[in-house]
Amino acid sequence: MEMTEGILGAIKNNVGHAKHSEFYGMHLSDIDPGDIKTEADFLKLPFTEKDDLRGAYPLGLNAVPDEKIVRIHSSSGTTGMPVIIPYTERDVHDWAVMFKRCYETAGVTERDRVHITPGYGLWTAGIGFQAGAEMLGAMALPIGPGNTDKQIMMMMDLKSTVLCATSSYALLLAEKITERGILDKIHLKRALIGSERWGEKMRKRIANELGVRLYDIYGLTEIYGPGIGISCDFECGMHMWTDYLYYEIVNPKTGVRVRQGEVGELVITTLNKEGAPLVRYRTHDLTRELTGECACGLKFPRIDTLIGRSDDMVKVKGAIIYPSSVDETLAGVDGVSSEYQIMIDHLNGKDIVTLFFETEVPADGYDGLEKTVKDSFKAAIGITVNAKAVGLGDLPRSEKKSTRIFDNRY
Repeated sequence: MEMTEGILGAIKNNVGHAKHSEFYGMHLSDIDPGDIKTEADFLKLPFTEKDDLRGAYPLGLNAVPDEKIVRIHSSSGTTGMPVIIPYTERDVHDWAVMFKRCYETAGVTERDRVHITPGYGLWTAGIGFQAGAEMLGAMALPIGPGNTDKQIMMMMDLKSTVLCATSSYALLLAEKITERGILDKIHLKRALIGSERWGEKMRKRIANELGVRLYDIYGLTEIYGPGIGISCDFECGMHMWTDYLYYEIVNPKTGVRVRQGEVGELVITTLNKEGAPLVRYRTHDLTRELTGECACGLKFPRIDTLIGRSDDMVKVKGAIIYPSSVDETLAGVDGVSSEYQIMIDHLNGKDIVTLFFETEVPADGYDGLEKTVKDSFKAAIGITVNAKAVGLGDLPRSEKKSTRIFDNRY
């Protein structure tokens, strides 16, 4: 992303403000914002890691007086100490503005009925979707997660036109609606899908079985939440709201910026955030910057659809496995569905990889399909797997994010 004079000035202000927090007061103790005069000066600033934010628990990120904080959000804390993010009134408003812009980019209007399935509470998702819909003037249906039977009943009775969900839960809803043969009673036209990456086969299944146009929405708790970027009708990456954030794409190993168009890790610096400003925050999301103007007319720059996370990769027998590479491999095999799970075990001194994949092929055709998948995996990724076919719907479904790779070696 281009570094303009305006952005550089906003970054200097952000750094100065961030130093009011306990964490950045120490993390940037040797940094004088006035010394940040060029892009090269900015690149000397240290990265911020998620472990840094965990170490700032509970309110070490707070850069304003406590009485200015109107809300707290938090990461799940499933992999360690939760990250607490404080929000001021302005932060909440700015987030809603960005989310409203996401809905507008997806063609949602005040005439729509927005069916919101992500969770509420400390997690940022549900309330973000709701605030943006309400600012737009659409009818928000804050259903929340779970109780799929009730979800579908409300979807039919309230004539929901927009679905907000994780890809995993959107697929589950699509499967249940198809199973019951009630698509003609569903009024959905669009779906805003976020919180996890998903492959092309999964996209097509959701779009076809729900009869919707899909939009990728991007965000993370540390940077407001979902709604800081979204894809448009032309499905060529996600527009990022760069009046609120500055992004870089760096080599995950070296931290050095990659050349334009190369895949790397997304790093974000906030420009206007008051409660918990962040400087060069490593998201661990892997993507690349897309060049040129988008046909939709939006002038905001784009990043490509996420291909995975730098901390999601696993190394087996010298080969690196990303969920995205598995998606791409399975997408090329006829008869294989979008859903899979990989189990990695260490037995008798060897790493053993078992790939379970769903298929519509009858059981008497499993042997041939398993051999095809095994050969394709070997050719594309470089390791031999035990390929095991299962029927559609046999693998677990999730109302939140799906876990694809289970590494049981440690």
